[in-house]
Amino acid sequence: MSELSTPYYLIDKAKLLANMEIMDRVREQSGAKVLLALKCFATWCVFDLMNKHMDGTTSSSLYEVKLGAKHFGGETHAYSVAYADHEIDEVIANANKIIFNSLSQFERFTDRVERFTDRAKHIPVGLRLNPGVSSSEFDLADPARPFSRLGEWDPAKVLPVIDRIDGFMVHNNCENSNFELFDQLLTRVEERFGELFYKVNWVSLGGGIHFTGEDYPVDRFCARLKAFSEKYGVQVYLEPGEAAITKSTTLEVTVLDKVVNQKELLIVDSSVEAHMLDLLIYRQPAKMEPNAGGYVYQVCGKSCLAGDIFGEFRFPQPVGIGDRLSIQDAAGYTMVKKNWFNGVKMPSIAVKELDGSIRLVREFDFADYEASLS
Repeated sequence: MSELSTPYYLIDKAKLLANMEIMDRVREQSGAKVLLALKCFATWCVFDLMNKHMDGTTSSSLYEVKLGAKHFGGETHAYSVAYADHEIDEVIANANKIIFNSLSQFERFTDRVERFTDRAKHIPVGLRLNPGVSSSEFDLADPARPFSRLGEWDPAKVLPVIDRIDGFMVHNNCENSNFELFDQLLTRVEERFGELFYKVNWVSLGGGIHFTGEDYPVDRFCARLKAFSEKYGVQVYLEPGEAAITKSTTLEVTVLDKVVNQKELLIVDSSVEAHMLDLLIYRQPAKMEPNAGGYVYQVCGKSCLAGDIFGEFRFPQPVGIGDRLSIQDAAGYTMVKKNWFNGVKMPSIAVKELDGSIRLVREFDFADYEASLS
């Protein structure tokens, strides 16, 4: 690893495989199908491992649909908050299911789907539902926030077109590691939309459920999913993002400078704003392990943003210029949001194979930065 220039994301396939084994367990015990949520993680160099343990992908845009179809395979579910007229045919051409966010979009494009499938393949059509409750602690990420545009709220409005709908998608969990809360939310969903579920073939319960987390009651989770499936006679889908890749990836950085201003500050060759943007958006610190010892430093990014700070961490020995640090959990909603702010060098992507060897997958240079603009 010391031969690779920092910064770089390091995906550990052994840790990724541990999550995939839980995916297999959930699929087998519950009968649910699991789809990788590309909005969370879309680094396709490890799809060859993941697609052996997952049933396909779900997307939020045309480009994600195409990426899933091209690099992951299996089922390719297309969802978008709003499809544009000029992209809908290409979405349909790459998808196995298409899910509309609103009845307005459903009515606008259903005839396009029907005309397309006359000359191609049958594509089941779904609709997103919004039960008005969620597990989110952040207003920014809460799909049930007031005036939410995410899904249909009123079952009475859906009933008149139910014979044209093959399935539903409900996404109201967000970083939910509490099974009891998941169970309660699902019960609320059933109370609101249960009569609709009896009339369709499949229901996706979305993502945000951390069933690969430590001590999560997987058996109870599987039993709940299976009971739901049997009650309504539907195929259940899950759309894990973080659950698929949690704790699998680090951001490897090097200390460039040390500054003292009431605290000891370390400046590294990376940036929260550019390389771990989700932390900045939700005002959360990065993770460092073991984060223990008598030496305390604030680790800072190298961009000009004053708040470009990874967090404050403890170390067992002094940290100096040239030392390398590993920032944990740098995959979900991280690699997909990396950007060229300040022209800071984009982290390379490396993979730690199951045999322990490190493979450099992709480097980024000035030409990539230049090509991102015009």
